Amino acid sequence: MEIDRIGPPLRAGERETLRAFLDFHRATLAMKCAGLGDEELRRRSSPPSTLSLLGLLRHLAEVERTWFRRVIAGEEIGLIWSATGDFQAAYDPDGSTGPEAFAVWQAEVEHSRRIEREAESLDVTGHQARWGEDVSLRLVMLHMMHEYARHNGHADLLREAIDGSVGA
Repeated sequence: MEIDRIGPPLRAGERETLRAFLDFHRATLAMKCAGLGDEELRRRSSPPSTLSLLGLLRHLAEVERTWFRRVIAGEEIGLIWSATGDFQAAYDPDGSTGPEAFAVWQAEVEHSRRIEREAESLDVTGHQARWGEDVSLRLVMLHMMHEYARHNGHADLLREAIDGSVGA
């Protein structure tokens, strides 16, 4: 799998910068998972945690789906791996393969990119039902960067434990 990871621009407008930083973080997650088989992707961090790279792919697919499709686009769709809306269910890698989880995650990322591109501005809002509040696309993009940055830190540690790969 070839990963196109381009650093964010040093001078650009707000929307281009947000888009580039979010895509940089998405590509970082893909890099941390690249070249690993199902067993390696399923390897859990340390008990009692169930965290794995495969679980992170599944979780971030759910997060992309929720914030862009359900909140900003107002689509009435459920989660992918949880009928009850439990985001933690996505962390359990059992029953998924790496290629399946990666394909689902990529599809959700493409939906998110489309929704962001089609939005008139970063001030477009959607309703976040859990909070009972409307939120802007700007907040969603910043929240997603935070979500990826946090989980990419986890992915760094998981990957290092699997094969010693560090950095980037």
